[in-house]
Amino acid sequence: MGHHHSHGHDHGSATSSRARLSAALLITSTVLIVEVIGGLISGSLSLLADAGHMFVDSSGLVVALGAAYLLRRPRDTTYTWGWGRIEIIAAAVQAGMLFLICFWVGYHAIMRLISPVIIDVEPMFIAALIGLVANALSIFVLFGGRHESLNMKAAFLEVLTDTLGSLAVIVSAVIYYATGWERADGVAALFVAILMAPRAVILLRSALRILMEATPEDLDAHEIYEHFLGLTFVEEVHDLHVSTIQTGVVSLTAHIAISSGTTDDQRAEFLHQLEECAQGHFHLPIAHSTFQFEPKEHSEHEKLAHGLDEH
Repeated sequence: MGHHHSHGHDHGSATSSRARLSAALLITSTVLIVEVIGGLISGSLSLLADAGHMFVDSSGLVVALGAAYLLRRPRDTTYTWGWGRIEIIAAAVQAGMLFLICFWVGYHAIMRLISPVIIDVEPMFIAALIGLVANALSIFVLFGGRHESLNMKAAFLEVLTDTLGSLAVIVSAVIYYATGWERADGVAALFVAILMAPRAVILLRSALRILMEATPEDLDAHEIYEHFLGLTFVEEVHDLHVSTIQTGVVSLTAHIAISSGTTDDQRAEFLHQLEECAQGHFHLPIAHSTFQFEPKEHSEHEKLAHGLDEH
């Protein structure tokens, strides 16, 4: 049995993520209060829709921030991978919240299109303008850390969509003021709902792929299988699994049937070769690899067959 364990923990990156998330949460929460007040005073559904979006994003940022702190907890005998997966669960929760607010806003926007109401444009415009400026500031805060983790990516996309939502409210306020078209507010609210839907789908899909332990999109399990099969001493490869543990940590396990005549020294050198292949040969570095060496006939005695197994 050959094992290689290599875990990279960038504490500086984690600290940076928490600082960015905290700053974005402060800004988003402030805008949420401003937009709720502005929406209630003006009667603007699009502004309340954007405020609802802000509420989801604020909740998501709280979840993301909590996940960022949980990631600091050490591994133990119960959670042998640590709390890395918590960021993936948090991203899935955010996606679910986005779906709910999307349906709520969409329904009320359609009702507003059917039965438009008179709104007070001035507080609507001012609140949306404050939201636009604040969102632009949040984008600046989160931009540098958007690739650090799935949580940071989710937070950045949330704020980016919020910015477009605030812009839509401003445009609808200008149209309403200039033309008196009462359905402009409903159209803007519907636009905010449509804006949220694709982001929720993408985020949920990314989270579910990791939770279902799918092979990372940047890796091809068949390519890995063929590469290992072509190495010296290898007679068969089976039970090959490749999955993402958390952002930046990919795990690989495989059973390698090797020639019966290999010596202990040859096995040790070959294990080193396999580890180097996993870490540097493929498009995405595999941080953690575990290989089980066995004679070819051993697979006939295994009771459970799973993973990539080609013949």
